[in-house]
Amino acid sequence: MDGVSGEALDALLRGFLSEDVGRLDVTTESTVPPGTRTRGELIAKSDCVVSGLPVARRVFTLLDEDLGWEGEAAAGTCVAAPATLARLSGRARAILTAERVALNLLQRMCGIATATRRYVDAVAGTPCRILDTRKTVPGLRPFDRQAVRDGGGVNHRYDLSEMVLIKDNHRRLAGGVARAVAAARAGAAGVEIQVEVESEAELHEALAAGADRILVDNQPPATVARWCAIVRESPRRPFVEASGNIRLENVRSFAEAGVDAVSVGALTHSVAAADVSLELSPG
Repeated sequence: MDGVSGEALDALLRGFLSEDVGRLDVTTESTVPPGTRTRGELIAKSDCVVSGLPVARRVFTLLDEDLGWEGEAAAGTCVAAPATLARLSGRARAILTAERVALNLLQRMCGIATATRRYVDAVAGTPCRILDTRKTVPGLRPFDRQAVRDGGGVNHRYDLSEMVLIKDNHRRLAGGVARAVAAARAGAAGVEIQVEVESEAELHEALAAGADRILVDNQPPATVARWCAIVRESPRRPFVEASGNIRLENVRSFAEAGVDAVSVGALTHSVAAADVSLELSPG
């Protein structure tokens, strides 16, 4: 997951577990006898796109290295509720203590994947791709981005170092689009440059400055279509992305306007978690 695996992933997950457990899982330790074993199923109780099962498994395994795990549903699979996502078995105390962290991540990732798939389906048949944004909860970005991919979406830049993105505040502080692009070319040589534009004048300025990517922000589909036509006529045709005020009901209109991609912050900043539960029995 985006450079987070092995020991780095385990460190993140151990941090999540530490936050949740505190000093002691007093309920489990006081009610479940030592040595008790259990069997269980992770059940999707809402229709969803599967994402996050390897992460959930790792959370459980960190507390029970001999965990039994089978029948894992493939990432990206659409399931209709009720559906068994995986079966597990092991030490009851460990599984109960890990349950909330595993479910929190699994529910969030399935929710993001499900929302992403809806947007991907809405633009099916067009060349338009659905992108995520950096509007993620700190610490959860690798998980959120994986969920977007599982839903059929495409990741935007991971962090501020991956691409220059000149937005309104950058433009104002740099003295305009042309100056901002020139400064970026000089100060970040070899890094792709995207310019957010909010007027046709800014679009022409960005094209003249040689921007690699254009971000059309907060414009209606008709305006986006007109600006895409202008871009297509430019000698050096940059990548065009639309953002702002884009919802499931209107995303296809933006796709049909001719953009290469649409970025949707709501995929990760307004997650509707999937309904997933862990049902255990003695065993």
